[in-house]
Amino acid sequence: MGGLWTLPFAVIILQIFTAGYCKGEGPCQLGLSSKLFMFRVNRNHDHMDKILGKVIFSDCSGHRRTQIEVDDAQFNVDQDGSLKLMKAVLSPKQHDSFLIHAFDSNGKEFTTWVRVKHDPASHQYSDLHHPNYHHSHAIDSVFAEQVSSPPAVDVLMFPHTSQGLRRRKRDWVIPPINFPENDRGPFPKQVVQIRSNKDKKVKMEYTISGPGADEAPLGLFTIDRTSGWLYVTQPLDREKQDQYTLLAHAVAVGQGITEVPMEIIVKVIDQNDNKPEFTQDTFVGSVAEASALGLEFMKVTANDADESGSLNADIKYKILIQEPELPNSNMFSINPVSGGIRLSSPGLDREKHRKYTLVIQAADMDGEGLTSTCRAVITVADSNDNAPQFDSTLYTATVPENKMGFVVVKMPVTDADEPHTPAWSTKYKIVQGNDGGFFNVSTGPNKLEGIITTVKGLDFENSMKYTLLVTVENDIEFATRLLTSTTTVIVNVEDENEAPVFMPKEKLIVRPEDMAVGSDLIRYVATDPDTARKQTLWYKIGSDQAGWLNVSRETGQITVKSPMDRESPKVTAGKYKALIYAIDNDDVPATGTGTLLIELQDVNDNAPTIDQGQIHVCNQDSEPVLLSLTDKDGPGFTSPFRVELQGTSRKNWTAKMNDTKTGILLTLKTKLDANVYSVILKAFDSHGLHQENTVKATVCNCRGANVVCSDPRTDIGMPVIFGILGGVLFLLLVLLLLLLFLRMKRRRSLKEEPLLQDDDVRDNIYCYDEEGGGEEDQDYDLSQLHRGLDNLKPEIFRNDVAPTYFIAPQYRARPANPEEIGNFIEDNLMAADSDPTAPPYDSLLVFDYEGGGSDASSLSSLNSSSSGDDQDYDYLTEWGPRFKKLADMYGADDD
Repeated sequence: MGGLWTLPFAVIILQIFTAGYCKGEGPCQLGLSSKLFMFRVNRNHDHMDKILGKVIFSDCSGHRRTQIEVDDAQFNVDQDGSLKLMKAVLSPKQHDSFLIHAFDSNGKEFTTWVRVKHDPASHQYSDLHHPNYHHSHAIDSVFAEQVSSPPAVDVLMFPHTSQGLRRRKRDWVIPPINFPENDRGPFPKQVVQIRSNKDKKVKMEYTISGPGADEAPLGLFTIDRTSGWLYVTQPLDREKQDQYTLLAHAVAVGQGITEVPMEIIVKVIDQNDNKPEFTQDTFVGSVAEASALGLEFMKVTANDADESGSLNADIKYKILIQEPELPNSNMFSINPVSGGIRLSSPGLDREKHRKYTLVIQAADMDGEGLTSTCRAVITVADSNDNAPQFDSTLYTATVPENKMGFVVVKMPVTDADEPHTPAWSTKYKIVQGNDGGFFNVSTGPNKLEGIITTVKGLDFENSMKYTLLVTVENDIEFATRLLTSTTTVIVNVEDENEAPVFMPKEKLIVRPEDMAVGSDLIRYVATDPDTARKQTLWYKIGSDQAGWLNVSRETGQITVKSPMDRESPKVTAGKYKALIYAIDNDDVPATGTGTLLIELQDVNDNAPTIDQGQIHVCNQDSEPVLLSLTDKDGPGFTSPFRVELQGTSRKNWTAKMNDTKTGILLTLKTKLDANVYSVILKAFDSHGLHQENTVKATVCNCRGANVVCSDPRTDIGMPVIFGILGGVLFLLLVLLLLLLFLRMKRRRSLKEEPLLQDDDVRDNIYCYDEEGGGEEDQDYDLSQLHRGLDNLKPEIFRNDVAPTYFIAPQYRARPANPEEIGNFIEDNLMAADSDPTAPPYDSLLVFDYEGGGSDASSLSSLNSSSSGDDQDYDYLTEWGPRFKKLADMYGADDD
């Protein structure tokens, strides 16, 4: 059970010694001089603002006054420790004890109890016999006016009660019992003695319960059942558990009287047994090289498992090592309390030292205790502290005149800042020499190059040279004051042959359309802008669609070549357009173009014409037919028109103008037979210019305005049309039959398509024309060789159709008589043609006899020899299928 104890209860009398020391020669007791202060008050006589006494507090700094606060509104404590009564005390059970809080110069809080003791004279009141007001005089004898030194023995007294176990109201809390962690013993070690105020009358037995006793961790605390001494059995670890709450029990032996359990809090006093631990082994940070001094850009943190707020967990940081120690060894500093790292010295340069490594120490006990270290890696971030520099301070370029978008020069630069960052990328500006806006400068694709191009065409005759001053900067501003790099670009303009220029480029003149051929229209000339060159110009017509103009080659004088006509389709809106060329005499001539617009003034040169060439009218009660008129001339030379009938047309027709004088009303005056008639009308314009017009009028057998008729000359009727169509179809049928007959006849006269293509390789016999006989063989009978050419050729030459039978023919043996050679060849040829085993589709080659009596042997000698022995032709069988026929003919036996 927790809570406060009422006034008649015994209190804990413990001396609290401070853990701090002053900086003087001897130890100083920091804090309140006692854990419990007691003051007496007379209930009947004490009044408001009465000083009851002083609470003693030592700050170990020489200060006499401090901040002290109370938890009870009935009392007040001044800064010097004087305790005052703010209200009259009403009863002894109220305001018996309360807490006071004192704060040292560092804000550290100290707490203790103040107990108010009522004067015994006040017991005559009705509250004297209050069940909770019984007071132990033995305890009162222990207290002085201020309990400032500990008693010989620490004792916890149970309250007196005769009613057994019951819930009781508590008005104050017994302060915790402090026991240092990691105590070396020997164990078990006494902590405090617990006693009942009845132990002098009856024998009491004591027990404890709670965590550390009969609950986990078991057996950490024990109590002597007879004496009431509380022991700790092993070292305590505050980092595992900083306090233990136990309940002490007291029972009268043999009587069963049980005291109300007393709550005991054992607070484990911290010892410096844990060193600081950094939250990371390596901390990573970044600082821009152009950062201001004192900038805190990163932070390291460490934790200490010891009691928070105590000196054991009071961590201080410091830098042990800086690598590299350039440009000096104190580039960075660290806040010893927060761990914030600051830039403390100028000279950061990423281009020289991109990274620093710091070894940082954290130590507890205000920097004098246990230590640990970590690493802090600091990357120097790039700042725009290096200005881009042109590779050259002077560039010279030559640019042809009149070139737009021409690349004048490319200007590379270098920048020592980090590549591909805004502090490295460049931009350019022409600050001088570009008054006319002729040039533009841009950044090249690689971001380290300026490119100057022409925006307008340069004119050599206007300026032969331009001098530009160009600056370069980065995409972002410089981090520090830097000198901007500049370069000078001299641009020389190269003279080129420029085309002549007409002034104006488009010239308008007004001339009448009926100007005579050869008349002068205008002198249209150009000037040569190349003043530095001595050139002459000549002229020619560039475009003259109607062919109306001539131009003088030397002077540019334009004259009329052929009659002009304002009503020509080549004229648009009354204006005729022609192009005139002016050409210089340079090695590479240049041509300038001028446009001549001739606005043609109208003259009355076109008579009105009737738009309708054919009309249809009824020969009975005919209605007038409106004929419209067209005049190509302009206003003033057209309407009002008038009309006159000519010749025999006056007899049968009447013609008059409509109300607007723009159309003719033609009416049939007499009845005419249905036919086509020519009506001649002469139309006059407003100036009397006239022209005869012929209108073909078809007169129909009808009445009034409902004209329904056909041309009598072409009305041949439907039977005639059907007759014509039938005749045409009959002729087509006869023609088709004739073509089919001719095709069938042609097929019978032509042999069938050969089974082999022309390029198929076969042994063929070709017919050659006769060349005549030799000198001595003119009388040889050549008819033997020619047999079959005239009479037998149809049978000799095959139709290249595969044979349909397979009876092997008989071949004749080679004859001994040369005169039989003709029959021999003819018979064997016929046999070969019918032989299905012979090479397929052989043809006969007919050779004319060349004559006899020559030095060369005749063909008849092929079968003879000087020795009389037959020649061996068996080797022909080895020459392949093409020589098979000869091998059979000459290599066979006689039989």
